[in-house]
Amino acid sequence: MIVRKIGENIISPIGFTVEENFSAVMAGRSALHRYDSLWRMPFPCFVSLIPDERLDAELCQEVNPSQILSLRTKFEKVALLSAVKAVKQSGIDAKSERVVFVLSSTKGNVELLAEENPDLECVTPAYTAQKVADYFGNPNVPLTVSNACISGLCAQIEAYRCLMSGQYDTAVVIGADVLSPFIVAGFQSLKALSDEQCRPFSANRKGLNLGEAAATVVYQVADDSADGWKMLAGAVRNDANHISGPSRTGEGSYRALMTVLADSGLTANDLACLNVHGTSTMYNDEMEAIAINRAGLNAVPVNAMKGYYGHTLGAAGVLETLLTMRALEDGKVPATRGFDELGVTMPVQLSSESMDTQKRAFVKLLSGFGGCNAAAAFCNGYGL
Repeated sequence: MIVRKIGENIISPIGFTVEENFSAVMAGRSALHRYDSLWRMPFPCFVSLIPDERLDAELCQEVNPSQILSLRTKFEKVALLSAVKAVKQSGIDAKSERVVFVLSSTKGNVELLAEENPDLECVTPAYTAQKVADYFGNPNVPLTVSNACISGLCAQIEAYRCLMSGQYDTAVVIGADVLSPFIVAGFQSLKALSDEQCRPFSANRKGLNLGEAAATVVYQVADDSADGWKMLAGAVRNDANHISGPSRTGEGSYRALMTVLADSGLTANDLACLNVHGTSTMYNDEMEAIAINRAGLNAVPVNAMKGYYGHTLGAAGVLETLLTMRALEDGKVPATRGFDELGVTMPVQLSSESMDTQKRAFVKLLSGFGGCNAAAAFCNGYGL
């Protein structure tokens, strides 16, 4: 038994389908723009924002108008729309008790806390997860994953475990987050934001950018001979290093990588690339480079997507996985936008240009606040 992908979607400032996003990335387009006083905040920042006009127009095409009226926030809109598009593409019966919905988000409807008398239940990601499941008439309580920056990959790993255990046949995994003054100001308070476009792993990197996105992947169990993209293994490891700072030795990421390689049976020679977190912060990029070298993967091509979208929080793990899958279908490892001169102490194989590959497997790596780290392995087709 394997777990394979049967449906997908990405909603971002540069596209509302996986194909549209892939074309933009391969053309080198970035969704990031400089705002000098976003939401009247007293500092400049680079962020990517989903255009409200297109979001509302697409909702009217895909979602029953009576249902749209129940969506209070942009977060609810993007999460539902992405799920609708992916479920439609997959052709599954979302009402089935053998289908489970999984929502990844780091912030949920946190902006509602700014209201005079906020409904605290509506703030939680679980509230939106239930709203999405109810839209499809799904009878199961949806799962909610909120584990800092690794949430999107954690959600896929949780779905994988549910499917491999036999609890369900199909999982709809949605990763979504939108920005608000609370989120942007929070990252600024940590001195983590850059007022320039981010530069992953570069010597002159100044910090991260933030972005909005929603991405959905539909996984289903199949027999071992099924073709298409399949998830081979996943691991979550916490090194409990610091409330926000990554381990200086890359301990958690190293352990996650080693577990995934052992469980999947993959070696460095099998991998087309490592798609990494690549936030452009001083310590996270350094930590990832150390972990990659400790795992013996320093010769594998590495790429990061943050230069196109910024850090999309709970959506990042799903969005970046889907884009890597699509790129490898075309025999490409996408360029790391913004990368120039290597600025980490350990060697990693990054490029500002896309690279050709014939390999069909990759590992996705993420890390986040609280010392959390996650890795997962994927392969296209039967065998390597």
